[in-house]
Amino acid sequence: MVGSSLRSSGARFFSSANLEDLNPVDRVAKIFKDDAVELKEKLLGKRTWSEKKKIFPSHCDVLIVGGGVMGYSTAYWLADRCQGNLRIVLIEKDPTYQKCTSVLSVGGLRQQFSLRENIELSLASADFMRNIKRNLSVDESDPPDISFNPCGYLFLASEKGAHVLQENHALQTSLGAVVELLSPAKLKEKFPFINTDGIELGCHGLENEGWFDPWSLLNAFRRKAIALGVECINGTLKGFGYKAHSQINHLMLPPGQYQHAEKAIIELEDGSERSINFAKLVVAAGCNTGEIGAMLNLGQGQQGILGAPIPIEPRKRFVYVVHCPDAPGLAMPFIIDPSGAYVRREGFGGNYVCGKSPSPEDPEPTCDNMDVDYEFFENEVWPLIAHRVPAFENAKVKNAWAGFYDFNRFDENAFIGLHPAFHNIYVVAGFSGHGIQQSPAVGRAMMELIIDGEFVTIDLKRFGFQRYYDDEPLYESNIV
Repeated sequence: MVGSSLRSSGARFFSSANLEDLNPVDRVAKIFKDDAVELKEKLLGKRTWSEKKKIFPSHCDVLIVGGGVMGYSTAYWLADRCQGNLRIVLIEKDPTYQKCTSVLSVGGLRQQFSLRENIELSLASADFMRNIKRNLSVDESDPPDISFNPCGYLFLASEKGAHVLQENHALQTSLGAVVELLSPAKLKEKFPFINTDGIELGCHGLENEGWFDPWSLLNAFRRKAIALGVECINGTLKGFGYKAHSQINHLMLPPGQYQHAEKAIIELEDGSERSINFAKLVVAAGCNTGEIGAMLNLGQGQQGILGAPIPIEPRKRFVYVVHCPDAPGLAMPFIIDPSGAYVRREGFGGNYVCGKSPSPEDPEPTCDNMDVDYEFFENEVWPLIAHRVPAFENAKVKNAWAGFYDFNRFDENAFIGLHPAFHNIYVVAGFSGHGIQQSPAVGRAMMELIIDGEFVTIDLKRFGFQRYYDDEPLYESNIV
């Protein structure tokens, strides 16, 4: 078994009575197990869709597939804008959220990206989170608290990558981000515990960076959306119903081949199937978005635009919690090593969160389970963080979990917009690891696109599907 030799040796691992405090999977499961009814009333309001409506809705204006943070953010913005004049229904297949990408995220917030859109989305989302009590409070309930921890990201670059860091810094500051460039000497002066061997330049965030509790952000959006009238269904999408529209000419389809998706088939928790008609559909299914695309007959052998699948799939990533009382504590920034390894503080008890994405030449972990590869920490993560911060030589793994990126294998950037094969189907997925921090601004952008027909606040046209069909990838250099 992977990691069995490490556990049996006892050299680098020890147990804790409070593992659930650090593991989002255990924390969520424990909450639901202890008192599901109390949680439902506290987080979702006094009534769910079934209690409020009694009857499964036969139709809606907007159907959202996916109850993660992108789905609920979109639902919130639509409901807040339309104030009861739009019927919004959201489908979520796993009410426990034990495998939800949103919940399993590290919860980082940063503005240090290389693309204008990503920088602007994160700046806007930081502002939303700063005012979250005003934005997402619900009457007669405690205001939301996402436990934000301010802490600047520190991106480190070798000589090879220094010019990219400089270019990114110039763009970030031009858009309002407060970040500073640090030479090796300045790095040593500011962070004397960092080994600067092989480092040519650092970029450090001074404002609007840190991390938050993803579970709390998701539930704040969830509770507020339901308070505004969004109806939530626990069920699994099984397929779609179509209506032929031979009179409609689609610019990207042969004449007479356009079929209008107008109905979703849902399997409920009791095994029964129901259908719901929709005017517009939002696919916010995270790493399962590619599967939804297949249900829409995308990439199933047709020619032209219908022949291309949505290139989003799950990619498994591991997060490790280590205990290291000798590490710098509050003085340490959120470090991103040139190798891709990252490490940050977790709380005030000498715990740190760390991880790394596999190198392009390495095989991807299997996605058919939630098992953690402890040998990956021993061989790929620990040597890198211990080299960069020598205090981590004494780190011991305390806990770990696995989660899934909604990975866009085309260019690792999000698709946000109307799918060109349909007049009424929108996709918001493929963020490849940085989605939850951008969810407040992305939800607003989706609302604008659906209601106004265009992006109003932040221009996200480059994140549409056209780049995919034109084979013009839009790469983000600061992927963690």
